[in-house]
Amino acid sequence: MSRIVTKTGDKGSTGIFGGERVPKDHIRIEANGTMDELNAHLGLIRSMMERQDPRHSFLGSLQMQIMQMMSLIATPSHRRGENPNSFSLEWLEALESETARLIEQTPNNGYFILPGGTQLSAQMQLARTVARRAERRLWTLDREDPLPEGLIPWVNRLSDYLFVSAKWEMAAQDWPEDIWQAFSYKRKRRESHD
Repeated sequence: MSRIVTKTGDKGSTGIFGGERVPKDHIRIEANGTMDELNAHLGLIRSMMERQDPRHSFLGSLQMQIMQMMSLIATPSHRRGENPNSFSLEWLEALESETARLIEQTPNNGYFILPGGTQLSAQMQLARTVARRAERRLWTLDREDPLPEGLIPWVNRLSDYLFVSAKWEMAAQDWPEDIWQAFSYKRKRRESHD
């Protein structure tokens, strides 16, 4: 393992791909830090699952993809050709496909629900909020220096997957959802029939 304590960032800057140094609060670093936080949440979720659970290996593949994305996020677009890592649109398709599969198996009650339920479901909801924050940070970076096509939509779809997976987990454990209120369009539809 290479040396962990380098002291090179003690004056408030950090290195990015290609050797350039930027402030530690630069949007590129903020976006990558949020992706790192998201990855740690996925690791926590996996640690709560049985290893034979198919979701365990699926989440592991998502974590590997996030590591590659973080490398790309750390790379200015004019140097991205030098980076051996890449983003594949097939990752986006696979994530959408897995989310659709879970949706088919999950009852939709048409209500906003409170995050919580089982411990695993609550952790998924927490990870979902971090994915949303990561998406916001990435859009800020993308306006300054465009990111690879499909990367930000992937993060958006991950938040969808985590939401659906949390609901699926609660249904699988026969755990009742805490309902807040009906979706507004459903409420209006019901009111028009009264």
